[in-house]
Amino acid sequence: MHVILLKFAENKAAAPDFMEGHNSWIAKGFAEDVFKLVGSLKSGGGFILASNENEAAIKERVNADPFVEQGIVSAEIHTVDVKRTISQLDFLTDNN
Repeated sequence: MHVILLKFAENKAAAPDFMEGHNSWIAKGFAEDVFKLVGSLKSGGGFILASNENEAAIKERVNADPFVEQGIVSAEIHTVDVKRTISQLDFLTDNN
């Protein structure tokens, strides 16, 4: 499982110009069963919970986000070795 934090960077003002591409990138992550949860951080930026890809693949996916490519956000990827969940989240222990 991966926790991804997207924090606004030096090119934040360009976000509206790349929002459509960013939203398409998010939709693709859900369609490919990689993204499980996406949301906004109250402090600014975004949060993604992802699984079903190894660390190298998730880095490649994140680097393909138009917001990352354009320097609108910087990405922090934290890979989590899930040990225990509630039963509804057991799928997070099955994969990367």
